[in-house]
Amino acid sequence: MTVELFLKDAYLQRFEARIVGLSGREAILDSTVFYPGGGGQPADKGTLGIGPVRASVVDARREGDGIVHVLDTAIPDTIRQLNGELDWKRRYAHMRYHTALHVLSGIIWKAFDAKVTGGQMRPDRARMDFSFPGEWTADVVGEIERLTNEALEEQRSVRVYELPREEALKNPDLIRTQVNLVPERVRTVRIVEIEGVDTQADGGTHVANTREVGELQITAHKSKGRQNKRVEFVLR
Repeated sequence: MTVELFLKDAYLQRFEARIVGLSGREAILDSTVFYPGGGGQPADKGTLGIGPVRASVVDARREGDGIVHVLDTAIPDTIRQLNGELDWKRRYAHMRYHTALHVLSGIIWKAFDAKVTGGQMRPDRARMDFSFPGEWTADVVGEIERLTNEALEEQRSVRVYELPREEALKNPDLIRTQVNLVPERVRTVRIVEIEGVDTQADGGTHVANTREVGELQITAHKSKGRQNKRVEFVLR
């Protein structure tokens, strides 16, 4: 089992861990700060090593109750302990975009009764798809951008806590995607709450306050069907 340190402290950049599984260029550790990807957030990158031994983490994935770190070079099987360090600039960008996506989601839910159908973030841009019941115009897109930036500017705190699965699934405000994305294996649901704007089940990493996000600028908007809409944005 890998202890997922990023769930408790998204700002933790370095760590020490014991190797519990090693196969070629793949390593499983007893703990990690590397997010394995999911929910539209890419897997983290960075480095693992000890002394002169050093490898880049080029990918990470969840496998059972462990997290597999995919390396650019194999670690000798005589090594038992490793030090890890995130590509922090990349991770922090994902944290900013992830929080921005949640604020955007909260705005379109409260103001337009629209549910999220998909989303994806990169270090320099993000997109969100949603089922939009009303008329889709440039004025509506502009209003979404304005309301989202107003919420971001209000320096709202981002709080993380847990609820039993049964309690979380009974609350429609917590599971607001078109499809329930909480895996059956998850018995305790992690909740990310952005004060007064958005509360959702989520397993990714976020900033601690919306002031860290910056300004959201919608760069493109599309209609992908009768109700399915998309906005693409960058952060300034």
